[in-house]
Amino acid sequence: MNALLAGIRACTHCAAQLPHGPRPVVQANPAARLLIIGQAPGARVHESGVPWQDASGKQLRAWLGIDEATFYDPERIALMPMGFCFPGKGKAGDLPPRPECAPLWHAKVLEHLPDIRLTLLIGQYAQQHYLGVAAGENLTATVRAFKDHLPRYLPLPHPSPRNRFWLVKNPWFDVELVPLLRHVVTDALR
Repeated sequence: MNALLAGIRACTHCAAQLPHGPRPVVQANPAARLLIIGQAPGARVHESGVPWQDASGKQLRAWLGIDEATFYDPERIALMPMGFCFPGKGKAGDLPPRPECAPLWHAKVLEHLPDIRLTLLIGQYAQQHYLGVAAGENLTATVRAFKDHLPRYLPLPHPSPRNRFWLVKNPWFDVELVPLLRHVVTDALR
């Protein structure tokens, strides 16, 4: 696993398409029981090299009901984005994750994670990739049908502050899904 992680962190496969250069971000250990698959690092994470070390990460940890020490313990939680590097900014936020990363690295990482009990699929890119035809017509439909994907997967919206309007329009998320999320995460980490 250490050699694989070193290979990922040294990857320059799509460097020419990354306006800020490559800086792959990942956290994994064969003992991990929870896998969180997000979209791609943002600018702050690109600067720090620490996954989810931004406002989105703070919100995600609040949803999960766990502290930073637990979140950043690779023997408990693996963090793997769809695109390992910051893709740059677009007109409406960050650009989509680079499409090369998941086919290049995901299967190799998953081979080294034999004890994963639950995978959180954060955002439409992870949901479409891992759920395929079982994904809903849009993110809301996929997240709303979260029970259909348990116990293996649990789809979530991205915890970005930009998604506050989605959260306001979908109050069932905080009422129904967040309490269940905390329960299944606690179970997975036992």
